[in-house]
Amino acid sequence: QVQLGESGGGSVQAGGSLRLSCAASGYSYSSRCMGWFRQAPGKEREGVGSITRSGITTYEDSVKGRFTISRDNAKNTLYLQMDSLKPEDTAMYYCAAATTDWCYGLAPAAFPYWGQGTQVTVSS
Repeated sequence: QVQLGESGGGSVQAGGSLRLSCAASGYSYSSRCMGWFRQAPGKEREGVGSITRSGITTYEDSVKGRFTISRDNAKNTLYLQMDSLKPEDTAMYYCAAATTDWCYGLAPAAFPYWGQGTQVTVSS
């Protein structure tokens, strides 16, 4: 059974940083595409970025240059380093796992496995 658990959320002021972690278990984590998503109140869930098995990353335009996705396959852990945070980054953040090693876009439907989420709140 695939299990994903996010941690590291919290409240920060604009311009601050947070590092989210996602611990994975129950499947071949190192061979899967992984993604980060977020959902703000009243809005649809949107992709933040993804990382392939080999470490190739893609990002949504609004976070490029501010967010960095990385993975430690030995620890079965995915990370999201968020710098220069803005109030519009406030959302519940989710990690998700695909069933392929390559990432095919950031559509939520391409990721069948999800964590419970961790809240990020950025104040101005």
